[in-house]
Amino acid sequence: MDIILRELIPEDAAALLSLQHRLDQETSYMLLAPGERQTGIPQVEEMIASFGNAQTSILIGAEADGELAGYLSVRGGSVSRNKHSAYIVIGILKQYQGMGIGSALFHEMDLWANRSAIVRLELTVMKHNERAVALYTRYGFEIEGVKKKSLLVDGEWVDEYYMSKIFNPASI
Repeated sequence: MDIILRELIPEDAAALLSLQHRLDQETSYMLLAPGERQTGIPQVEEMIASFGNAQTSILIGAEADGELAGYLSVRGGSVSRNKHSAYIVIGILKQYQGMGIGSALFHEMDLWANRSAIVRLELTVMKHNERAVALYTRYGFEIEGVKKKSLLVDGEWVDEYYMSKIFNPASI
């Protein structure tokens, strides 16, 4: 199976929205529960365009078997005090997990971060999502703390790890 990684463009809005809806249905590790996503294609087009117009953000898609199989968003800060920092969200369809897509997306993210002015990447992950924690740790993320009772998933409290990766800036 060939995996194609590329920066998403507004014309990918329908495919990204479809992917996000599928992720909402098949995993409880994403923030939104099934039926909570209220965005339509025009809003997703605007969101993708905003990533493309921001120097501190990128939205990478992973295509496999002719469909969007996963994505990684890196949203950077927009003011002088936080523009060096970016928040990450990743989602990969179950049928494509364990095939190296997550590693490929993180590798692309690292290449991009090293070319940009990003010094800090951060994310949150449910403590019991061991595969994700292992991926993030393998790519240099460290646990900074625990957000207790961070989420309520299927009637159960879920703690999250707050994780970050620090890059050595060439100059400030």
